[in-house]
Amino acid sequence: VQLQASGGGSVQTGGSLRLSCVTSGRTFRRCAMGWFRQAPGKEREFVAGISWSGGTTMYSDSVKGRFTISKDNAENTVYLQMNSLKPEDTAVYYCAASEMAYDYVPPSYDYWGLGTQVTVSS
Repeated sequence: VQLQASGGGSVQTGGSLRLSCVTSGRTFRRCAMGWFRQAPGKEREFVAGISWSGGTTMYSDSVKGRFTISKDNAENTVYLQMNSLKPEDTAVYYCAASEMAYDYVPPSYDYWGLGTQVTVSS
């Protein structure tokens, strides 16, 4: 599975961005997907995850209510809609995938894409 994230950019506080992650491979329908981020000098952290059916989602407390993860199996794409952005959301965002036997959001992922930079200015 190969992943390519896009959609990052620079916005002001309160703005919105939508990240996309296109995957290649025939098993996308059975992949749980996740978004992670890493800010300068900090460890990578979980942002959001979605089960392979899209029926289950999880969010970190810091983005809950502001970010929405969704999955389009027909387009082999996972999205992260980010609203009400804050300067502390500034980071490189990574998408990740894991082929799953069961429909839930896993704690770890097998495949990772290159990141896309999100910068939020005050």
